[in-house]
Amino acid sequence: MVTVNWLDQIWLIPLFPLAGAALMLGFGKWLDPQPVSDVAVAPDLALDPHPHGLNAHGRLKFLISLLCPGTVLLSFLLSVGAVWELSTVPQRMHQVIQFSWVAGLPFHTASGRIAMFQADWGFLLDPLSSVMILVVTGVGFLIHVYSVGYMAHDNGYYRFFGYLNLFVFFMLMLVLANNYALLFVGWEGVGLCSYLLIGFYFHKKSAADAGKKAFVMNRVGDAGFILGMLLMLQVLGTVRFTGVHAALAGFQSESGGFGVLSAMALLLFIGATGKSAQFPLYTWLPDAMEGPTPVSALIHAATMVTAGVYMVARSAALFHLTPDTSTIVAVVGAFTAIFAASIALVQNDIKRVLAYSTVSQLGYMFLALGVGAYWVAVFHLFTHAFFKALLFLCSGSVIHAMGGEQDMRRMGALKNKIPITHWTMWVGSVAIAGIPGLAGFFSKDEILWQSYQRSGILWIVGFVTAGLTAFYMWRLMNLTFYGQSRVAPEKEAHIQESPAVMTIPLSILALGSILAGWLGTPKLWNLGESFRAFETWLEPAFPKVEAAKHAASTEWLLMALSVAVAFAGIGVARYFYTIRTEIPDRLGAAFQPLYTTLYRKWYVDEIYDFLFVNGLGKGGGRVCGAFDRNIVDGGVNGAGWLTRFTSTLSIWWDTWIIDGAVRFGSFFVKMLSFPVCLLQTGRVQAYAFFVVIGILAFFGYYVTR
Repeated sequence: MVTVNWLDQIWLIPLFPLAGAALMLGFGKWLDPQPVSDVAVAPDLALDPHPHGLNAHGRLKFLISLLCPGTVLLSFLLSVGAVWELSTVPQRMHQVIQFSWVAGLPFHTASGRIAMFQADWGFLLDPLSSVMILVVTGVGFLIHVYSVGYMAHDNGYYRFFGYLNLFVFFMLMLVLANNYALLFVGWEGVGLCSYLLIGFYFHKKSAADAGKKAFVMNRVGDAGFILGMLLMLQVLGTVRFTGVHAALAGFQSESGGFGVLSAMALLLFIGATGKSAQFPLYTWLPDAMEGPTPVSALIHAATMVTAGVYMVARSAALFHLTPDTSTIVAVVGAFTAIFAASIALVQNDIKRVLAYSTVSQLGYMFLALGVGAYWVAVFHLFTHAFFKALLFLCSGSVIHAMGGEQDMRRMGALKNKIPITHWTMWVGSVAIAGIPGLAGFFSKDEILWQSYQRSGILWIVGFVTAGLTAFYMWRLMNLTFYGQSRVAPEKEAHIQESPAVMTIPLSILALGSILAGWLGTPKLWNLGESFRAFETWLEPAFPKVEAAKHAASTEWLLMALSVAVAFAGIGVARYFYTIRTEIPDRLGAAFQPLYTTLYRKWYVDEIYDFLFVNGLGKGGGRVCGAFDRNIVDGGVNGAGWLTRFTSTLSIWWDTWIIDGAVRFGSFFVKMLSFPVCLLQTGRVQAYAFFVVIGILAFFGYYVTR
């Protein structure tokens, strides 16, 4: 009997999706031939997310539907086997190093010693990365299956699945890497794939612009990540996770001030703000809704936006020593959570509401990281993956049924027309609202409790955000599924439930949204260790943080308050949007400036356009152009004029002074040589005659004396 060592095969986990991506991007067009004249004949159809009838008869197209989800399923099965085997290893850590892709570069560290920079192509499976690979491959597989139905009639079917597989590959590289350098390869890779997938409908200017915006804003954060990694290399001498943790063991906590470790942690956090859409680098994420809905689900739930949370959690040993930076992380997370939730209150695009919800929930995760509750942040990442993927895929099912309509003001009364979508989205909305028994309650309540133990102000912000979350999610539910129908008559006749290939993943995710939270129930409930399995599993991955002691009655009270505010938000939303539907319009008119400010997203995009696009970008370009024309070109032109002037003087001097002196000298020499020329005849007889004359003169001189 052959025994498979799953842990030694973890390097294969990313390779399955990579193989699918390579096949699609290299040979997918043979399986899914594209109509040559689609755009030329009907360019408007190229902009339609669901141009029914186009590209529906590609030969062997079904192989794409089997191959691409199948590669992710293989990765998931291998991940399950590896994690199961990891649970039997006492140290719960296993490394597989394939080779060194950057090796033997010597450099001087800050301490003066010489170190060798080495980056391995290596993989690390521990409790933290094991949670991530299960989320990425498990939820990613369900999104792939859903995409088979959702993208069935789209042009570029093979290209979409190729990008999707590539996205999963880079995310798996990111979470399995055993060093920051290789993590950065996956980090940049998911940024590239987000650009490709957000701009998938590249004929639409808004989609192309959204893809570029995501790419550029992530580069801003990535600059911080690179600087933080270089500073880590300079101070600690290594970027391998195990080496970094060992080096940090020799450092004291920087509780007395902001030192080099705090700067290092802050730079890494700047990278996380870009990738995980925290203020001020969050504006790309709502615009990412221009991509197909499965892309939104993959980015928001299972892959890219969780990368920043994972990286900070992976760097917990560093952030544990830098309380000032951790405070910044907590404050930014809390502010982002309530800021994004306030914007979501008044948005009308169903996907945009969920986008700002993601930004807000990511803020919750960073709030937990900032207060030192690292396992709680990963727990919320885990539960959020289920209900946020569910909510986005349900929104896609609604859009599919509505023929592409995304404005909730043109929906209503869809409950009985698409019942599976309704009930699964109901589960997701209850989960994210924080109602007891569902996944969102357990992780969000733990974040609020951990925040309360560190700061009452942070707890208040999280508490208010919880109420806003319940309100805007049930505003979405009431506008979409309940009340009076506002659907256009020509669309209402065609509304029908999505096919099974789309609804089965919804049902599985809904089940996960119910059960996932029971792995981390409050200690107060005393349900046994199996109901605290998540914290126990992650315990070796993070440093222990001592929390303030509070009475059990305080925790019960805070739990009751969080549940009460969730029910209050749901109740107010139902009252406003199904019973007294005129109230929202009256409130909007009464508080028009506030409503407009929230609807325009606090004018952050306009401010960024003014400061950076039109200011530093275009304005800076104009200033640089003027500098180039007037200073650089002026200097060049002035230097050219001076050169021409000096050359003219040089020519005049050379012509009249140098050449004149030479000509005069030659004339003077010629004049002086003229008498000599009379004597230098070149004839021997003349020379003999002059000799005789000279002798006679000589003798005559002496005779006459």
